[in-house]
Amino acid sequence: MGFWKRIAVGLPATIGLLAWQVTGVDAATVPADTVQNPDTQNAQDLGPASPGETITASLILKVQNEQELENYIQQTETPGNPNYHKFLTTSQFAAEYAPSPQVIEQITGYVKQLGLHVDQVDADGLDMQISGTVAQFDNALNTTIDNFRAGGREFRAPKHIPHIPNVLLNSVLAVVGLDTEQAAQSLTVKTPNVQGAPSPKVVLPQSGSTATNTPGSYTVGDTANMYDINPLYQKGITGKGETVGIVTLSDFNPSDAYTYWSTIGLKTPANRIREVQVDGGGQIDSGSDETTLDVEQAGGIAPDANIVVYDAPNTDAGFIDAFYQAVSDNLADSLSVSWGQPEIDYLAAMNNGVDYTDELAAFNQAFMEAAAQGISMFAAAGDSGAYDTARDFPPSDGFTTPLTVDFPASDPYITAAGGTTVPFSANFSLGSVKIQKERPWAWDYLQNLGYTGLFPIGTGGGVSVIWPRPWYQMGISGMQNSAPGQAFTDSQGLLFGTPFTYQLPANFAGRNVSDLSMDADPETGYLVYDSADGGWIAGYGGTSFVAPQLNGIAALVDQFTGSRVGFMNPMLYDLQRTVGYGPNKPFNDLKDGSTNWYYQAVPGYDPATGIGTPNVANLATALALLH
Repeated sequence: MGFWKRIAVGLPATIGLLAWQVTGVDAATVPADTVQNPDTQNAQDLGPASPGETITASLILKVQNEQELENYIQQTETPGNPNYHKFLTTSQFAAEYAPSPQVIEQITGYVKQLGLHVDQVDADGLDMQISGTVAQFDNALNTTIDNFRAGGREFRAPKHIPHIPNVLLNSVLAVVGLDTEQAAQSLTVKTPNVQGAPSPKVVLPQSGSTATNTPGSYTVGDTANMYDINPLYQKGITGKGETVGIVTLSDFNPSDAYTYWSTIGLKTPANRIREVQVDGGGQIDSGSDETTLDVEQAGGIAPDANIVVYDAPNTDAGFIDAFYQAVSDNLADSLSVSWGQPEIDYLAAMNNGVDYTDELAAFNQAFMEAAAQGISMFAAAGDSGAYDTARDFPPSDGFTTPLTVDFPASDPYITAAGGTTVPFSANFSLGSVKIQKERPWAWDYLQNLGYTGLFPIGTGGGVSVIWPRPWYQMGISGMQNSAPGQAFTDSQGLLFGTPFTYQLPANFAGRNVSDLSMDADPETGYLVYDSADGGWIAGYGGTSFVAPQLNGIAALVDQFTGSRVGFMNPMLYDLQRTVGYGPNKPFNDLKDGSTNWYYQAVPGYDPATGIGTPNVANLATALALLH
């Protein structure tokens, strides 16, 4: 059974966009030995970690002048404002919004007094890496770090919530890195193994084409055909001079991406991929196909763009540090991520009273920095329909499945990538399927044939119960508030030993997810080349594909407009409101009434598909006119 596993300590989040907090335990004010780490409650304790083992952790420092930063970001995406598209360099960001050098020097001194060592501070002044032995961290943070086993994995974690010394509380938002259990999941799905379903077949493009025109074996060439990208290619817009960045939690074999591109007939530059291994990098493991497809898709949509892959271990520190490294480097003009988990996993009510929303704030700071620096960011919206917790906690296991959304897609400074099913027909043993119009991806159409076990697989989308509705979604027709009567229930006490129910906030005017959608259904999905999994594989899908595709599209748009367009959401919603839909418009409106298992596709905005799908060449032209 999957579970959210991380440790972050310190004051609860102070980022202004966090709407509220569930009453729970403040780990900074309760003695450490009274608050058990919820990550270890169902794990086998293997005993204390070796006292001499070296640990590297990260102190995430608090952004300064936060409201001014929020205002500046809005100004950079408001045409006509004097600061429109006046993006900051990393050093300018640090000077305006990071703790001062004097404060960082004081923190460094405090850390040394605790017996720990400061290894480096990122250029943005917000991520400080520190190291020491297990014994030194135990003493410094008043805890005991043990080794544990759960779900067939061994990991290291504090037995009890660590205690941050009071001298650091005003400056430190979170401490991450003491826990090495997995922090997120890749948002990839394959065609379902249902009786009588046609097996996906590998079909490669014919000579002279980069497309297959075959659902389940689509390539980036098919994506270009479906979403009006070819007019940009015909104008020589291929991403040249741009850099796309991938944030991921597994390593991969870069030669797989080159094989993918060359085999489908794409000419790409040699040595275009640069790997940055954050916190030592990830491993070649079950998540490597995610990294592989991310690179293949983003780099295939923008075949002349450079690619930088920020590869980190699948831990809380790895995930957060990868983003801080990427935005601090400021090399990538656009970034995508296809890993995540339900946003409510961070709340005290879901963690036996321990509040982890400081981690949400830590991520959010990095995303705000990206926006201020003009980096476009995209995140997969999830593959569990409108019920994001169902992936980890299936109803059949004794849990309820409330309406929930995935993080980081729910963050207000990221473009959330939703998924669709494009037209196709197929014969199954229980009947035939014929999808005539593009619709939200949900396998309800297979369930309607009589197949079971497919709820709620489909595109993520819904309403955040943590992040208030951002300015760019205000006044947009179709925005939803959180539904009443939604609760997460552990009826058997599987998580913490006793049953509990968390009632989600009703009628909360939260950030709506998704923003923009493209094909994600494995039945109308894609080819991936992954040498670790046997080479060519058909029938891949998930919103995992849409995020890197939008990443590649951003590179094309940047080249077309002549500079970074930055955080896209304000401009996307403004264009949706003022320009609208149609053959010569930036977007296609999906409105046939189909759902992502809950939210309907209706005219205009809806959480099932967001604004709709892009007509990329028209979108690039419209964005260029705003420059």
